[in-house]
Amino acid sequence: MPWNTGRRHRHRFEAVALPHLDAAYALARCLTRNDADAADVAQEAFLRAFRYFDSYRDGDAKSWLLKIVRRTCYTWLERNRPVEVVSLEAETEFGDVVAAASSDAEGVLESRSDLQRLDQLIEALPAPLRETIVLRELHELGYREIAEVTGIPIGTVMSRLHRARSLLLRAWDTKETGDAGIGSRSPQSSPFPAERGRRSHSR
Repeated sequence: MPWNTGRRHRHRFEAVALPHLDAAYALARCLTRNDADAADVAQEAFLRAFRYFDSYRDGDAKSWLLKIVRRTCYTWLERNRPVEVVSLEAETEFGDVVAAASSDAEGVLESRSDLQRLDQLIEALPAPLRETIVLRELHELGYREIAEVTGIPIGTVMSRLHRARSLLLRAWDTKETGDAGIGSRSPQSSPFPAERGRRSHSR
């Protein structure tokens, strides 16, 4: 590649990718749960993105980059922590949660009055649920964008969000009441209102 062409290529890549550097690191941190590992994974992902930048077609740069970060993360996890690459389909115990729990959990997430505690609870989620809730709540991606990043159907995105929110609420209430059963939760146990003005989910 001629020097001038290479410089233009690099400058274009920087213009497209660098605005999303923080988002890339945040997703890597979410999946690796370690600052140093996240930095290494994010760096490797940016190198991959630059290597395959010719495949970028002027679409949603953030989703394009996060998709690469996610793939890089899972490659790293399979190599270093294979036990964390779980199959959600095997976790049938997560399916018996009520819709009301998801509504309450959204209030917890939107309030964010105790970020450290919320971060700890999110980190305890299985990786597929963790990435979905982070892409939605931290990166504010719509269902279609999350589906593009993760390579799963929109219906699965919605299901994982529901399960993640329900598990977060259950864990939140467990810390409040000392009781692990979601069925024993009292309406006053959560410090947040159950209903809040919601963002549109149709994006």
